[in-house]
Amino acid sequence: MLKARIIPCLDVRQGRTVKGVHFENMVDSGDPVDQALFYAHDGADEIVWLDITATLEDRALHLQQIAELRRQLKIPLTVGGGIRTIADVERVLNQGADKVSINSAAVYNPDLVEQVARRWGSQCVVVAVDAKRVNGQFEVFTHGGKRPAGRTLGPWLREAEERGAGEFLLTSIDSDGVQAGYDVVMMNFARGNTARPIIASGGAGSIDHLADMLAQGHTALLLASLLHQGQVTVHMLKRQLKDRGFAIRVDE
Repeated sequence: MLKARIIPCLDVRQGRTVKGVHFENMVDSGDPVDQALFYAHDGADEIVWLDITATLEDRALHLQQIAELRRQLKIPLTVGGGIRTIADVERVLNQGADKVSINSAAVYNPDLVEQVARRWGSQCVVVAVDAKRVNGQFEVFTHGGKRPAGRTLGPWLREAEERGAGEFLLTSIDSDGVQAGYDVVMMNFARGNTARPIIASGGAGSIDHLADMLAQGHTALLLASLLHQGQVTVHMLKRQLKDRGFAIRVDE
């Protein structure tokens, strides 16, 4: 049976982890390298590292921290933010990332998804999607959730899959940082539009929220605020989820 993945996410700005609500009002949450290593030691299945202002500031990722983390990290690492070209992808992978997360550039240049998948394989390509409800539809946004992309969620997921996306990191802007639960309707809608794995992001605030998603068949859950604020630990969450009967890897 496929074991569920618990994936801490580090939203990084100017070399520090930050977290906000609805992509706004960011609060410093610590050193991302130290946090990633702590979460990995505590049982995280993967780490996602997103430079959340690289695209808005039209700059490249700060790669020194990625290299520092990779020297010590033993679990898979996905890195995103400001990735626009094949050369950007190569630089990130050369610093030790296992996968790249492409968001805005994938929307405006979908050929990039194909190019990366062809060169390194679909397993390397995570297409990140930020979406929220607008006039009864799930609209896609780019540039840190600031710009409407002129696309709706279903067609974009299908196109990105056809172009080679290996999985999707789907964030509900409506639920982000609120800790009121994942956007189950959006996540279920997305799963009905692609055969690729979907990493659900936005809204986790309790063990029950994770259990609800796993019970509906979702197998990859992203966490940020819940962990950064020290309300729970990765090990605690995984132990309780396993005790509830879910297929999940727990280091005893």
